[in-house]
Amino acid sequence: MGRPRASRFRDDSRPRQCDAKLADPESRQAIENELADVLFFLLRFAQRFDIDLDDALAAKMKLNAERYPVEKSRGKNLKYGDL
Repeated sequence: MGRPRASRFRDDSRPRQCDAKLADPESRQAIENELADVLFFLLRFAQRFDIDLDDALAAKMKLNAERYPVEKSRGKNLKYGDL
């Protein structure tokens, strides 16, 4: 079995840090700008290579549901092979 990956939000201080960043208008704008850049790249990439994002997301959600059944994975931060 592999080592469990560290959860980004296991430490309660991290969501508070995110809240603080988002409460500051300049920080929030910088985060929004970065997210917009990522979204633009994602949409353009999908368009350029004829990837239907609705279909891709639905397929990935189905795959995740199979890999991470709720009864086995709730409250755990393990890779599907380690459940």
